[in-house]
Amino acid sequence: MARRRRSAEAFSIAFLDCMSCGFGAVILLFMIINSHVNATTDTDTQALMAETNLLEIEVLEGRKNLALARNSIQKLDAEAETAADKISIVLALIAELQAELAKYDNDTLAKIERVEKLQSDIKSLEEEIKRLLALKKQQDAAGRQVRQFKGDGDRQYLTGLKLGGSRTMILVDRSASMLHETVVNILRRRNLPESEQLLSRKWRQVIASVDWLTSQFRQGTEYQIYMFNNVAQPVLKGTDGIWLKADDATQLDEAIRVLRRTVPKNGTNMHAAFKAAKDMNPPPDNIILLVDSMPTMDAAVTSKSVIGGGERLNLFFSAERELPRGVPVNIMLYPMEGDFNAPISFWSLAMRTRGSFISVSRDWP
Repeated sequence: MARRRRSAEAFSIAFLDCMSCGFGAVILLFMIINSHVNATTDTDTQALMAETNLLEIEVLEGRKNLALARNSIQKLDAEAETAADKISIVLALIAELQAELAKYDNDTLAKIERVEKLQSDIKSLEEEIKRLLALKKQQDAAGRQVRQFKGDGDRQYLTGLKLGGSRTMILVDRSASMLHETVVNILRRRNLPESEQLLSRKWRQVIASVDWLTSQFRQGTEYQIYMFNNVAQPVLKGTDGIWLKADDATQLDEAIRVLRRTVPKNGTNMHAAFKAAKDMNPPPDNIILLVDSMPTMDAAVTSKSVIGGGERLNLFFSAERELPRGVPVNIMLYPMEGDFNAPISFWSLAMRTRGSFISVSRDWP
């Protein structure tokens, strides 16, 4: 039996060819595109790589600068701390120097005040020496004027004041009124430092008067110096009721030095002063009273803050009864403002006791 011939399919062969051609075209297109893409990509990548490298360099430079900045900041912080420490040290040193300077300023002021006081004392002493030398020169030229008075002892009359005697007692008023002649200035000076009170003109005049009186003591005579305010006490401690030798110049100089260091204060108790003279054994044959006003009290303390003229006059007459009998009282009065009873009362006392009375001028001795 004869085989049956299969008929050829021309269509299928053509389709495969078309598919192959199409596929080849796609591949060719893909290769062309890929080649173009690779070329473009390579170009872009090089530019980007170059830019990236530049950025990395800038980043590295920035990190380097940042590290340098951090180091600089740390260094500045350390320097700031060091500077703060140094500032604290300098401030402490300045405070210490200021305190030391203030101390030196105070010391300097104190030294200046002491020097000024010493200069004032030296000047006063020089003036006093000049007065004494002038007085001595005058006495040497004119000779001493002496007249005798019969009584408990020989008495010498110089410039109206009775001096001499074997036993002379000097009573010095050192109450607050000795700071000045006026009540207002007494109150003002009483509130000053003691160093200023000691420079009071009136008190220095009283001391100069005592110094002059002691220079008139004769060889071989005896003396005692008491000062009184609300109480009476000897100028030289430990000599209560004891007569001292006028021949001992050192002791006399010490008595004057003690008076110069004594500050006038408190009231005036004349009872105590006159009783001290009465208690001396043997009694004095000459009393010299340096005073400026009437008494204000008759005991060491008083309850009265204000006392009138009549009461002061009664205290004076009461104190007068304490005086030893038959002893002349020579009075040197340093006038006080407003105390009108003082001159006549003390003058009467001097006359009754056959003594002398002097109202001391501002420039004596």
